[in-house]
Amino acid sequence: MRRLSLCVALVVVLSASRALAFDPVVFEDPTGDDKGNGSYKYPTSAEYKAGSFDIAKVEIKENGDKVDFTVTMKTQIEDPWKSKNWTPPGQGFSLQFIQVYVDTDHKAGSGHKKTLPGINVLFDDASAWDKAILMSPQPVSRVKMEVQSKAKDLAKDVIVPSAVRVKGKSLTVSVAKADLGTPAAGWGYQVISQSNEGYPDAEDVLTRDVNEVEGEHRFGGGSDWDCDPHAIDILAGQGRGKADEAQAQYDALKYTCAGSDLAKAKQAVVPMLYR
Repeated sequence: MRRLSLCVALVVVLSASRALAFDPVVFEDPTGDDKGNGSYKYPTSAEYKAGSFDIAKVEIKENGDKVDFTVTMKTQIEDPWKSKNWTPPGQGFSLQFIQVYVDTDHKAGSGHKKTLPGINVLFDDASAWDKAILMSPQPVSRVKMEVQSKAKDLAKDVIVPSAVRVKGKSLTVSVAKADLGTPAAGWGYQVISQSNEGYPDAEDVLTRDVNEVEGEHRFGGGSDWDCDPHAIDILAGQGRGKADEAQAQYDALKYTCAGSDLAKAKQAVVPMLYR
């Protein structure tokens, strides 16, 4: 009888722990929407292969005292610029720069509305972000230096993981719960795909520009004024990968320029997707 009671107690404890566990979050994104607001074009250099910045799937799951974020692209992750040979060494891929924004409290007036410098988009007041996770091919020391020098007001809420794992079409980072918090139902997420830029503009954090006309190492289809989103792909709609979510992205990334008067420009406002 005593042994039976212990077994029952163990089952109850295990069942309770499973109930308390955070179910993995999965977002699907339609492929072929890596066009920013619908008009963006890739740089002309051969390294920028079709689909390189096209988000296909995002997975977030608990891993002990850490949380794993995996972003899967449409095409194989490659390292044409040999990042492992950089000094200090990079992460084993060259092209992508993925930024994950997380709203942990869903409270109006709490968090940050501006993204890191160089993305040129905003979140609305009700879905401002509390933590940002960077998946960059650059050495960790370089990324941290860029954030501290160019985004000092945001730096305390920016997480630069110690390593980015590359496997096939996927990039994965592990983030300590001590830095992020323990994921819970109702958190919001946005994932922005951009391109790594080793020689960014003076105020931008390692992001590649989108210009009016594409060039060897510049995206086209945007504006030569600094008012257009430098986001090539984002999550949109319900994050289910439906075809109409591409249009939801294009609508979210609409912007208005006002020539050299940047104060009159209207930046794009991107959604936060909640689970």
